[in-house]
Amino acid sequence: MPLLRQVPGFVAYYWVDAGEGVMLSTSVYEDQAGADESVRRAADFVRDSLASLLPHPPQVTAGPVVAGG
Repeated sequence: MPLLRQVPGFVAYYWVDAGEGVMLSTSVYEDQAGADESVRRAADFVRDSLASLLPHPPQVTAGPVVAGG
């Protein structure tokens, strides 16, 4: 989490246990540049620290927020 909070434009981060071994993380940034930097830093961290613990490589999906509350 501290790794992502340092990225310019950071707004929020959520980690969800979706059950059956599925985990989901969502991060929110003010702009695309922040989101791109977040993906780069997270990929480096996973490669360097978590790869041996993950049965499948992470998938990255991105898009604009279209509704909020």
